[in-house]
Parts: sequence; C-alpha cells; structure tokens
Amino acid sequence: MAPRSFWKGYLKLSLVTCPVAMTPAATEGEKLRFHILNRNTGNRVVSQYVDAVSGAPVGEDDAVKGYPRGEDDYVLLEDDELDALSLESTRTIDIGAFAPADSVDWIWFDKPHYLVPDDPIGVEAFCVIRDAMKATNTVGLSRLVMYRRERAVMVEPRDKGLVLWTLHFADEVRDQKDYLDNIRAETPNAEALGLISKLIEERKRPWDPSMTKDPVQTQLLEIISGKKKVQRPARGRKQAPATPSNVVDIMDALRKSIDADKRGAKRR
Repeated sequence: MAPRSFWKGYLKLSLVTCPVAMTPAATEGEKLRFHILNRNTGNRVVSQYVDAVSGAPVGEDDAVKGYPRGEDDYVLLEDDELDALSLESTRTIDIGAFAPADSVDWIWFDKPHYLVPDDPIGVEAFCVIRDAMKATNTVGLSRLVMYRRERAVMVEPRDKGLVLWTLHFADEVRDQKDYLDNIRAETPNAEALGLISKLIEERKRPWDPSMTKDPVQTQLLEIISGKKKVQRPARGRKQAPATPSNVVDIMDALRKSIDADKRGAKRR
C-alpha cells in the first residue's frame, strides 16, 4: 500500500493546470530510533530550550529566531514574517523554464519526490506535460515552498509519473575546480590500466538495491532481539583491524587482487 501523500497542490504550465499529490521517494521510516532514558529511573529524558545566561527554561511562545548582527546583538524574526515569504509558490509548481535533461549535474540534486495526478479530471493534462518533456528530453524548473523554505525544484518524467527533485542552493554547492583541478596530471601505465580494467570486469555485477543494505542496523536488530530474550549478548574480544602493508609495486598489488578475485569466484 502506497504511503499517504505529504503535499497536495497544482502542477502548472502556462494555462495548463492539474491537481497533483507528492510523496518523498526516500524514507527513513525503517531506520531504528532510540529514546534517551534516565539510567537510574528508566524514564525518558526530555529536551528543552534554556536561557544561555540565566539557565531558566524558555517556553515555546517565548522562543524566537534571531539573526546575529554583532556580539550579543540580534535581529528578531517572527514566524509569521517568515511564513509570509513567497506564499505564491506554497501550493503551485509553476514551471517557468525547461532545460536539457542531461544539463543538470547530479551534484545539484537534493531530495526526490514522486509526483502523481490527484484527480481523474486532471490526468490528461498531467500526461500531456509528462510526455512533452519525454519527447523533448527536457526537465522543468520551478520554485516551491517545501520544508518551511522556498526552494528551486526540478521536475522530470519517470515511467507513468513525474519525479520532483529539490535542488541545492547555489551557495551550498562547492566549486569542483577548488578540489579536482589541483590533481596532478599523469599518464597511467598501460599495463596497469589493463589490469585495472580486468579487475573491474571480474567484479562487475548487475545493480541491485541489496548492495546498499545497512549492516550496522542488522547488527543492532540482532542485539535488540537478544536483549528482548533477556540474554546478555556475547561480548567477543574486539580484534584490531589488520595494518595494511606498504605495497610499493602497484603492478604486484593488481595481480594479487585479480588472483584473489579468481579464487573467491571458484569458491562461490
């Protein structure tokens, strides 16, 4: 069963408008969550804001956002002032521009969301916008208030629906030239390149979501399961990781890697 949508509004392109519903494509709902407890009483610990000077608790109505303009000097901003910003993009994804699909680098992508029609009457308009982007190999660009802030978003066709990506802000993406351009150019050894290519072929596998499984969560679940049975988990002696040897000859290292892969494949 599909999860309930967390946003409903309208997708608009010029005079074409249709109601849509949006749901985050990624979720952390299956992740383990822990509560902080008082070890002595077993009761939950709650957090609260306190005044940094007096130490007195601060009530929810008295907490306000402040922008620092000097030492111990702030400009106060009320919630209603922040909520009043960019209200036009709160419920409407108004596509104002299109870009070639391959021109938006992945580094700008933030969070993906599934976008689907929310009314049978609007399905035709939804499909027209979707198929037009497919035919022209383009993505739509717009702005939308999400997560209490107006964000640049990108809409792309995917199967029968659309995917809306929130995009990083311009000041959030570091210029790759500051990092990648300083790498010393060097022509790789032809034999080493051949061995690396062979090693890649040996390890090539079809993509499967299981490749991204979380081993830490699996171990945590095992520990929790053991504690539920009122059994103390065995505390094995933690072994220090082996210290890698200093391999000077890259060719020798590559040959050993390929041989190890072959032996592993035979055992499988």
